[in-house]
Amino acid sequence: MLACMDVDYRTEVTVAACVLFRDWADAAEASHLVERGPPAEPYEPGQFFRRELPHLLKVLAGVPEPLETVVIDGYVWLGEERPGLGAHLYEALGRRVPVIGVAKTAFHSSQFAVPVLRGQSQRPLFVTAVGVEAGAAAECVRRMHGASRLPTLLNRVDRLCRDS
Repeated sequence: MLACMDVDYRTEVTVAACVLFRDWADAAEASHLVERGPPAEPYEPGQFFRRELPHLLKVLAGVPEPLETVVIDGYVWLGEERPGLGAHLYEALGRRVPVIGVAKTAFHSSQFAVPVLRGQSQRPLFVTAVGVEAGAAAECVRRMHGASRLPTLLNRVDRLCRDS
């Protein structure tokens, strides 16, 4: 099973969502999970993972099947030897599940990210990964369903977070 994940912060609640699917080209989810939790920790520069990681792990605890790969909205690596949210998630999952990060904006040191153009967009997505080679991860993101820049199921998990 493959999973796309996202987190949305509000003043009174944090919402984490997980969309499960079976194949990179799937247009529709197999199922999804949504967890509502307490407000996220305050933002600390360089410590963004502290805000999202607990919520991602909480929603992942409800996934009934073994995961093949997790896709997050954000970076796995922030630079050489500088772990981002995805690298911290990979460690928390015991280095057993590859994590692919898909970011919509370039990070100041995103030269290590693989740019992926989708649809007719001239603006790339920035793909980073751990547990799988970055080029292979980028190819998986290219293959994801949808004619627009953002794959269908990444858009779906974003909407679940915002609308729940």
